[in-house]
Amino acid sequence: MLTSNDLERFIAAQNIAATLVWPGVPTPTVVDAAAALGVAPAQIIKSVLFVADGEPVLVVASGQAKISSKLLADHLGLARRRVRVALGEKVTAVTGYIPGSVPPFGHLQPLATVLEAEVLALTGDIYGGGGDLDALLRLSLAELRRVVGEKTAVLVE
Repeated sequence: MLTSNDLERFIAAQNIAATLVWPGVPTPTVVDAAAALGVAPAQIIKSVLFVADGEPVLVVASGQAKISSKLLADHLGLARRRVRVALGEKVTAVTGYIPGSVPPFGHLQPLATVLEAEVLALTGDIYGGGGDLDALLRLSLAELRRVVGEKTAVLVE
């Protein structure tokens, strides 16, 4: 299993302008993370793993967004029944991280990644999973886009 130490090594090796922060309490949810950091929940992003036609797809969305698997299926050109949210052990097996700590990059394998369109409106520092339940990743939207790519879709109804 990967941890924040692995994510820190990935950030350094890939020369990514991001840092890890430890707010001193577990932050498995958007509300927990925002409260611990003293920021608005809108500044928190989440990385949600889906399985689409048997292949992993990571969606990076605003923390409070309700991602539609229907819209993701439409975006990918798949039947809706072919797309589902990955759960628990599948998330860890594919990303290396436990649910609630998954960063947008630095996984066991490169993942197809889609940015949910609402993320593009974020300004200032944004925070996401930091590899452990008590760690968060801090970076800019521009750096997130540079690292994960520009594939974007409206995935919230």
